[in-house]
Amino acid sequence: MEKKNGFFKKLFGGLEKTRQQLTNRISALVSGHSELDEEFYEELEEILILSDMSFDTVEALVQEVKKRAKKMGATESKLAESLIREILIDWLTNHPNEAKPKSKPHILLVVGVNGAGKTTTCGKIAALEKRKGQQVMLAAADTFRAAAVEQLMVWGERAQVPVISQGQGADPAAVVFDAVQAAKSRNIDLLICDTAGRLHNKKNLMLELEKIHRVLKREAADASIEVLLVLDATTGQNAVHQAKTFHAITPLDGIILTKLDGSSKGGVIVPIVQELQIPIQFIGVGEGLDDLQEFNAEKFVDALFPETVDKA
Repeated sequence: MEKKNGFFKKLFGGLEKTRQQLTNRISALVSGHSELDEEFYEELEEILILSDMSFDTVEALVQEVKKRAKKMGATESKLAESLIREILIDWLTNHPNEAKPKSKPHILLVVGVNGAGKTTTCGKIAALEKRKGQQVMLAAADTFRAAAVEQLMVWGERAQVPVISQGQGADPAAVVFDAVQAAKSRNIDLLICDTAGRLHNKKNLMLELEKIHRVLKREAADASIEVLLVLDATTGQNAVHQAKTFHAITPLDGIILTKLDGSSKGGVIVPIVQELQIPIQFIGVGEGLDDLQEFNAEKFVDALFPETVDKA
């Protein structure tokens, strides 16, 4: 419990810049307007767009606020914050993010551009799941980026989980093949595969991921396989673009949002879920081994709208 409270504290601190950009401005807007009128809604739209939500998402959110306010017969602007909070929780929890494993191992194929924190995230997920009592293994299938294999080996040591690798330049699908065989022979619960992030070369990346998928479906036909995309929260709307691009290359099952600490663009989480209908599975708020946790919509929104929670 202490760790969870500690993580919430980090999340709260990490979202400080987003609160300044979003929540504090909404509070100021509410203070300056007594009624939920068109002028209020126009200014609300502007605030939401500046918080790195897309126009489509902002329009949908404002329309939903209007709809709920009308249903309640509410006209006072002070209700806006609690309505926005309710809507965000509804949107962010609409999609189940727990895959049901079939047979061992459950496989996570982790994708993302270089620099998003993909390899680091693989190590943190391994540590998180090991703390839950899972037998975890890492596969170093990002053989393209210099030092990616060595970096994953270091994270494997920190998380105290085995890492299957063949070194830089090896065939990623061959690494995954070896990892699946090793995972099955060692009765591993969770196999996490780090992959290359060459988004600038979509054709090669697509071919590589297709080949890895073929190996997984052949060698682990009865296992559940999830493709998770790592996104850097500090990139804002570019993260949404990356998600759309990767989703076109390989259908995504979930998003891991990193670097929320110190970013003013935490609002990007909303269009990712709302527009792409892809759930957020994990969020990261720091560099430490324990600074990645499963996403909880209510806690995330609580950290964004703390005063609203206190009033409730």
